[in-house]
Amino acid sequence: MRLQQLIGLAVFDVENGRRVGKVSDILLGKDWTISGILLEGKRLFSPHLRAVPWNDIVAYGEDAVMIRNQQAIQVWNAENIQLTFLSGSGRIKELPILTADGSMIGCVSDVYFDREMGNTITGIEISDGFLSDLIEGRKKFPYIPEMTKGEHAIMVPANSEQKLLENAEFS
Repeated sequence: MRLQQLIGLAVFDVENGRRVGKVSDILLGKDWTISGILLEGKRLFSPHLRAVPWNDIVAYGEDAVMIRNQQAIQVWNAENIQLTFLSGSGRIKELPILTADGSMIGCVSDVYFDREMGNTITGIEISDGFLSDLIEGRKKFPYIPEMTKGEHAIMVPANSEQKLLENAEFS
């Protein structure tokens, strides 16, 4: 499953079946795991966001994300959120992926995770630009523990471009 498939899904409280919002972004941990979701609806001029930790997500599918109850929704200060997929200063979408020897692999287009592995990220979808994506398709870069998110790029070891996979090869 891709992170972009979660964004925009309705979020429901399974205790009473109440819709509590929509997923606006995904929270990531420094260890490249999904740590939670952000709900849309930041109040104007408020530094606080509504978030649900991953442990309080009971299930997710094509149509909705199910959380334990409304007590699972926490209010977080936006300044304390370090790493997100889509928005904020810590976002990874569209960041370039650079090797330690100075080669650019591409930019983050999406992130893959495996439902059976829980919240573990398994790989990154790479874009080389609109024309290249149309002609060659997007590539996949499998998760490697040496990946680190810097201020302006995701850094990987030298010669990591050899790990790029075509669409059909990625699972």
